[in-house]
Amino acid sequence: MQTAALEQLGLTDWTYEAIEVAPGDFGELVRSLPGEGFAGVNVTVPHKLTALALADSASEAARGIGAANTLSFAGSQIRAENTDGVGLIEALPEPANGRRALVLGAGGAARACAWALLAAGAEVSLWNRTPARAEEVAAELSVAKIERVETGEFELLINCTTVGLEQANRAEPSEPALKGLPLDADSISERHIVVDLVYGPRPTPLVALAGGKGASVVDGLEILVRQGAASLRIWTGREPSIETMRNAAREQRHR
Repeated sequence: MQTAALEQLGLTDWTYEAIEVAPGDFGELVRSLPGEGFAGVNVTVPHKLTALALADSASEAARGIGAANTLSFAGSQIRAENTDGVGLIEALPEPANGRRALVLGAGGAARACAWALLAAGAEVSLWNRTPARAEEVAAELSVAKIERVETGEFELLINCTTVGLEQANRAEPSEPALKGLPLDADSISERHIVVDLVYGPRPTPLVALAGGKGASVVDGLEILVRQGAASLRIWTGREPSIETMRNAAREQRHR
């Protein structure tokens, strides 16, 4: 999708490539990239914490989330950014401000979503299968931790767990839609916005169920596209075509 966006922008001398690197070699590799003509990089697990630590400066989002998924280079200086939260906020069909949001999970994606929703003016609660982990992350981000979920109390439901991943990659579902999630299917309705960071060739059980009940749904592919576009904006100073990136990502998903 990044390559498609660069072509659409006419930046034919730019390339986007994958680089596999072991954790022990990450710092040395990144520090060498500015001298090789790189404008920046996207960073994925397990390097996001290290990326923030080695940067010379960091955005408010990267500091608040505690991880970086995007680095940009200016001379020998490295700046850390995190566009995961921006990806969520820009993908929502309506503003998050003033809404009650439930974030499911306590990993890096959940941290990014909770931080971004709070910054956007939402009232955020966090749930995780392991209550102690939920309490730890909630305290760091200054959001509420809950153990018992009343689905009807929230307008935004954000699944940041891996529940549904296997189902999204199967031809036919084989388990109940909400197995593993503390949500009441009967309470999901058209008043909800349901986001599932999981994506695959078919809709996740949560997305399929919520869509069937009239809720507004956003899948993980849209989040991926939006955060990728935010990274491209940082590197190029240009506005990429969301439609071009979305189409390229969808085509890749179905290969």
